[in-house]
Amino acid sequence: MLDRLKEGLQAAIRRILSASTVDEQLIKEFVKDTQRALLQADVNVKLVFDISSKIEKRAIDGELPPGLSRKDYILKILYDELTNIMGSEGRLELPTNRVNVILLMGIQGSGKTLVSAKLARYLQKRGYKVGLVCTDTFRPGALVQLKTYAKDIGIDVFGDEKFDDSIKVAIEGVRHFKEKKNVIIVDTAGRHKEEKGLLEEMRQISSKIAPDLTLLVIDGTIGQQCYAQSEAFHKAVPVGGIIVTKLDGAAKGGGALAAAAATGAKILFIGTGERVDDLEAFSPTRFVGRLLGLGDIRTLIERAKELEIEADEKKVQRMISGKMTMDDLYFQLEQVKKMGSLRRIFELIPGLSSAIPKESLEELEVRMKRWKNIIQSMTKAEKESPEILNSSRIRRIAMGSGTHEKEVKEMLAKYRQTKAIMKASKGREMRQLLKRMATE
Repeated sequence: MLDRLKEGLQAAIRRILSASTVDEQLIKEFVKDTQRALLQADVNVKLVFDISSKIEKRAIDGELPPGLSRKDYILKILYDELTNIMGSEGRLELPTNRVNVILLMGIQGSGKTLVSAKLARYLQKRGYKVGLVCTDTFRPGALVQLKTYAKDIGIDVFGDEKFDDSIKVAIEGVRHFKEKKNVIIVDTAGRHKEEKGLLEEMRQISSKIAPDLTLLVIDGTIGQQCYAQSEAFHKAVPVGGIIVTKLDGAAKGGGALAAAAATGAKILFIGTGERVDDLEAFSPTRFVGRLLGLGDIRTLIERAKELEIEADEKKVQRMISGKMTMDDLYFQLEQVKKMGSLRRIFELIPGLSSAIPKESLEELEVRMKRWKNIIQSMTKAEKESPEILNSSRIRRIAMGSGTHEKEVKEMLAKYRQTKAIMKASKGREMRQLLKRMATE
C-alpha cells in the first residue's frame, strides 16, 4: 500500500537513524526528504510546507522529553504531524434495534459497487442483517455486478434492470427491506461533479429515503483532487463519512487521504484490495505507523479474528514441540492465504515491512503455492512421516504436483529446518507471540 510514499518516508528515517550525531543540518536534510516523499504522493503543496515547517521548528527548538533520544524525538514529531493531516479517527457505529439506511455516492470508476458489497460484508460480520439496493439504472450491468458480489457473501439485493427511475428504485428498495433488515445500503449511479442533473437526482434520492448516513466513495488514485470532489458532493448532500478506495496500488494515495481529511468529513474506511474482505476501518495512528515501518499488530489480530482464523490447539502443540507433520505445514499455509498477500501481512508486523524486498515476498508467495500442490500430492503416510520419502517417491510427487524434484527437495529442507528450530527453541518465541495475541 502506498509503496512510493512508504519508501520515501522510511528512507528519510534511515538517514536519521544511521547518523552518528543529529545536528541542525541533518534535521534540514531529513525535512527535505520528507517533503519530497509527500509531494511525490500528491499531498497539497501548501500542506507539505506547513508540515515541514512544524517538523523543523519542533525538531530544532523543541525541548527533548525525558527518556527520549534526539533521534526518537524527531521520529515522534514526524509521526505526530503525519497523523494530524490524516484527520481524527471515526467509527461506524449503528444501533441494532432499528433500521439504518446508508446512502453511498461517488463518481464513476471509484469502485463504489464493490465498496457496497465490502461494506455489507463488514457489517454482516458484526452481526447486522444487511440488504443492498441497486439504484444504478445509468450503467449497464451494474445490478448484475452487485448481485455477483452479494451472492458470494449471502447478502440480499433489490433491483430490476427494467426500471429506469432510480428514485423509485431507492424508495421501493428501502420499503422492501424495512421489515427484514436493520441495515439497508443504497448504491447510487456513478456521478461526475460537473453533471448537475445527476447531482440533482442524488439530492432527490436523499430527500425521499432520508438516509441515516451518507458515505462518499473516493478513488485513492486521484490524489489531492479528492478535495474538490468531496466539496462538490458535500454541497449536494451532507457527507457523513468518506471511504477511500484503491489504496493497494495508489501512488497518490497519501494526497487523497490528506485531501479527504481536509474537508472535515471523517475517513471511515480504506479499500486495500479487490476482495470483499479488503475493507479496513481507518485509523490515522495505525495507518501512519505502517507508513513509517512501525507495523500494526492490532489490525493483524483483528483481521485474523474477522476471517475466523483460529489456532488448532493440537497442531500448535505439535509445532511448538517440533513434531509437526506435512498436514500441519499445509494448514499453516492455508491460514496465511486467508489473510491476504504476504506484502499486506508483513507491513502490519513491526520491522518486517521494509526488511524484506517486495520481489522476495512475491517469489515466496509463488513458492508457497507450489508447496501446497506438493503436499496435496503426498500420501497420508508421507505427510505424517516425510522421512520415508526416497528418490522414487519424490519423483512421483513432483510429477503429480506439476513441479520439479528440486522444488520438492527444497520444501523438505525448509520443513526440516523449521522443525529443528522449533524443537531447539522449544517454541519460546511462538508461545510469546500467542500470549501477546491473547492479551491484545
